[in-house]
Order: sequence, then C-alpha cells, then structure tokens
Amino acid sequence: MVWGNKRFNNIDYFLKEKFGEKVFKVSLDGGFTCPNRDGKISTEACLFCSESGSGEFAGDRRKTIFEQIEEQIEFLQKGKERKYIAYFQNFTNTYGKVEYLRKIYEEALSHPNIVGIAIGTRADCMDREILELLSEINKKTLLWIEIGLQSSNDKTAQIINRGYTTEVFLKKVEELKERNIKVLAHVIIGLPKETEKEVLETIYFLNKIKIWGVKIHLLYILKNTKLYNYYEKFPWEIMTKEEYIKIVCRVIKVLDKNIVIHRLTGDAPWKDLYEPKWSTDKRGILNGITKELLRMDIFQGRGE
Repeated sequence: MVWGNKRFNNIDYFLKEKFGEKVFKVSLDGGFTCPNRDGKISTEACLFCSESGSGEFAGDRRKTIFEQIEEQIEFLQKGKERKYIAYFQNFTNTYGKVEYLRKIYEEALSHPNIVGIAIGTRADCMDREILELLSEINKKTLLWIEIGLQSSNDKTAQIINRGYTTEVFLKKVEELKERNIKVLAHVIIGLPKETEKEVLETIYFLNKIKIWGVKIHLLYILKNTKLYNYYEKFPWEIMTKEEYIKIVCRVIKVLDKNIVIHRLTGDAPWKDLYEPKWSTDKRGILNGITKELLRMDIFQGRGE
C-alpha cells in the first residue's frame, strides 16, 4: 500500500483524506509549566527537555491564543484561506484548571481557519474532569492528544527522569481510547544506553496497544542543558546519520500500518546544537529515509 506518494502512513495523507486539501499546523504556547519542573514531581524536568519546554517554534505566551494563531499563519506564509491544526506544543498543556483549559481550547476553535486541535501533555496530567472536557472537544472537532512516552523501557524512563511508569502511560491511553480520543506517542531514538532492540520493543508495545499515531524524534544534545551535562559525565556513542536512517526504516517496517506517522526526525535549533551535528540536515535525513525505504523495498507494517 502507498499513502499518497509515501511508503508509510503519514499525517499529510490522513489530513488530505479528511479535509480534501493539505492542512498545516500552528504551534501555540498556552502559558503552562510542567509538574516535572515546578516541584510537584520534580524540579529537574525530563533530561532531554529544553528551557522552552521543547517548544522552540511555538508562539509568544504573552499574546492571546487567537493572536498567536494569526501570527503563526502570517509566519508560515501559507495563506489565510488555508486550514490549520492548533497545536498546543510546549510544556504540559493539560496542566491547569479545567476552566482555563476550556477557555484556551475554545479560543483556538473560534478562529475560522482552525479545523482541529493537537494537545501535547503528560500521561499523569489528565484527571477525570479534564478527560471529560477533552471528550467534549473531541465531539466538536478533530482532536488528538500527544503523550511523551519516549521509550516503553522503564529503566530508560528513570534515566531520562520521565516521572511516570509505562503502566501509567498505558492506563491513560486506555481512558482516552474509551472516549474515542485519538492518542499519539512520542518516541525518541538515540536515548542513553538504549539499543536498537529496545527501540523496536517500544514499537511492538505501541502496536500491541493500537496507538493512533506516533512521532519519531532523534535525540539531540543542546549546549548548556541537563542532557549536555549528563553527556559530559556519562558519554555514549552518538549514532551517525546513516545509522539513524537505517533504524528509522526498521521502525517503519515493523510499525502497524494503521498507525499514523507524524514525524521521522526532530528540529534542533542549530545555534544551540552540540550533537549530532548532522541533525541540522533535516531534508537530507528525510531524503535518506525515502531512498532507503525504496532500496530495501520497505512499506510500513510489512513485518520483520
């Protein structure tokens, strides 16, 4: 099967099938923090998380959600007649009172160009009241919830200071799926001490629980971050671009064909990047993945 012109089930294809045209994404800052930063769980944050809460390209939190959407549309230069997904990206976007959450989600939906909402959050930050709000939103528009799993290996989770077990992630996915809410898992390739076998075990786990979507990230080390300090203290071998391309293709091969892939690498701010230097060549990485899929005749979900 081919999804559009790609050998994997991709979000562009999904959105074009649903809306009949290409849909873009605007990254918004809802003004949140994170329980893994403010002391509720930890003050250390996840090891890989940047000071911007992994939202280097999000809007300006000093502005309203509506204003951020307007600015992001202008910045993208795709046209005010186009359709957009409102992506609440950085920090934990369900970590607040339900009244505030309702306000900002509804404000996003009030913009005439917005046709859906994506919410980045943690598995331990959605109580019953918030789940019911999300269920309401889900009945009004396209909604998906993005949760940072990174790895299904709980030893890795401890190293990166994720702050919850894989069992907590699994329970929250089940609660969201009971409400027919789409769930996307973030997975990072290149985490400290993780082997290819453990990366693939995470993919098998996602297949088993029938996750709706996945974002595959490359671990990159930014200067003057906790991850940088950890790497200085406990260095590990940084994978090459060729190694990364091959492991991503293996992931695609074993990933269930019904799981929608939203991302195949990350976007590192080049001025702060320490390693891997090659990660700034996003186009080269994606072209390399396309060529390797073709060379090996790989399609998503074709098995081992």
